[in-house]
Amino acid sequence: MATPAPARQVNESAVEFLTTEMVEAMIRTVSDDTLRLSSERDSLYGNPTEGAGRDLSQGDEAMEAVYSKLEMIGFRVGERLIERISKDRSRFSDNLDIVKFLCKEVWMFLFKKQIDNLKTNHRGVYVLQDNNFRWFGKMTHDQNSAEAVKRVTPYLWFPCGILRGILSNLGIASVVSAEPTSLPACTFQISIQKQ
Repeated sequence: MATPAPARQVNESAVEFLTTEMVEAMIRTVSDDTLRLSSERDSLYGNPTEGAGRDLSQGDEAMEAVYSKLEMIGFRVGERLIERISKDRSRFSDNLDIVKFLCKEVWMFLFKKQIDNLKTNHRGVYVLQDNNFRWFGKMTHDQNSAEAVKRVTPYLWFPCGILRGILSNLGIASVVSAEPTSLPACTFQISIQKQ
């Protein structure tokens, strides 16, 4: 008789480092592309400052591109992840059951803890509060600094995509947003779109 294959395990810190590097790589590649395109445009139009006089909207466009890429990667991960996590589970009865499953099982799978607080207005909006978001734990930051909030915000775009991908695969169209509150806490808002 064949022996069962051992369960595959990955060190938790490797996942955290991978996530951190993924965000940093997206920011670097999009910033490099923006600078390259900007200097090409400046050389085409004869601007001697070579991009030094760029307006801030190009930075916003670059961060929007980073958001799109990270959110889409998270979306794809979420679609596949829910198939693995929920394969032995019975069907969900309603949207609240699905969100509770996210708060308990999915959060435990991803972050080794349950969500700290779940609020709903019973009209399709759910607010998930994590008072100690695991991926912020290893980052150095000033808790209430606007600069720190701006710096950690891109690290929330990937988990937003994961949540949206999970919900999509369960047949729920949604918009997921997140914002860091008092670091390392953060809030995720899920808005279920009416069908």
